[in-house]
Amino acid sequence: MTERTATVSRDTKETQITVSVNLDGQGQLSGESGVPFLDHMLDQVARHGLIDLDIQAQGDLHIDDHHTVEDLGITLGQAFAQAIGDKRGIYRYGHAYVPLDEALSRVVVDFSGRAGLFMDVEFTRAAIGRLDTQLFWEFFQGFVNHAQVTLHIDNLKGFNAHHQAETIFKAFGRALRMAVAEDPRMAGQMPSTKGCL
Repeated sequence: MTERTATVSRDTKETQITVSVNLDGQGQLSGESGVPFLDHMLDQVARHGLIDLDIQAQGDLHIDDHHTVEDLGITLGQAFAQAIGDKRGIYRYGHAYVPLDEALSRVVVDFSGRAGLFMDVEFTRAAIGRLDTQLFWEFFQGFVNHAQVTLHIDNLKGFNAHHQAETIFKAFGRALRMAVAEDPRMAGQMPSTKGCL
């Protein structure tokens, strides 16, 4: 099996970020973003997606978390796009429902080559720790724009905002794991009638 890894750096006046991914990893997260709750969520993506992630980020956190969270989504999306290659032989689609106590979320992803985020989540709190819950949308928008995926995120139930977020990121990891997995029946073919994605 060809190694499906990538390392991408993004260096702006607001952030300096390097992300490494291994799509066929052991589910390990190393490094940190500087935003503690986001690190907790990225650990869920790695663990439940069986994706190794290494994140080195410095951002203008003295202003707020916005630039770091958004730019991390962008850089992660770029790393996924590089690691996945031309997408031959993958399942392409992935989906997951994940509960945590009273909360339940559904995430569906398509490595379609078309960027689209459809997120129906009403967080019950404006912030979790210090992290503004509006920034989750920014993170996922950055990811889909640069990974070139279609992503549907629905929080179906939940009144604890921490649980809402955690079910979303766990389901995101599980959906990614399914979508990027190599399909033995596809035998290296392009998973599209167009012949490309």
